Amino acid sequence: MKHTALAAGQVFPQLSVKSVEGGELTLGTPGPDFDWQMIVVYRGAHCPLCTRYLKQLNDMLSEFHQLKIEVLAVSADNLDRAQRQLADVQPDFPVGYDLSIGQMQELGLYISQPRSAQEAPSPFAEPGLFVVNDKQELQLMDISNAPFTRPDLTALIGGLGFIRNPDNNYPIRGTFK
Repeated sequence: MKHTALAAGQVFPQLSVKSVEGGELTLGTPGPDFDWQMIVVYRGAHCPLCTRYLKQLNDMLSEFHQLKIEVLAVSADNLDRAQRQLADVQPDFPVGYDLSIGQMQELGLYISQPRSAQEAPSPFAEPGLFVVNDKQELQLMDISNAPFTRPDLTALIGGLGFIRNPDNNYPIRGTFK
């Protein structure tokens, strides 16, 4: 499989996914009370590390909101699997489901085959995290091919606070051509 990642600074692709709460979520376009959006792609209900990460994200949600960053999460799980996992998390942020393989590829995510039908019913995305700025550009991203490597949320919130401070005039990094 050829893997193609999104480029830092590019306009983030506008993708829609179904929301666990009903309706749809638009990835890359923050809600009315925010000017940036952070999209957390998680593996799904079979992943206890994802559950722990989503709980930590929920515990830190107000810190992201203070920076005017909307947080949402999404997986390839179907609605039933997503709801089972989220019953344990009780997130205060929107969560999407049914991320398609085409959408995973468009986001440059690594995709894994389940080891068995008990793990997951179909291919799923490995972790990814994208921060989209007020110009709908990809400000930060982190993609992984395994559940063990994800951004530390405490370090991330500190970095985002630095970036969001206009006195720092911090550019999008990684754009050298």
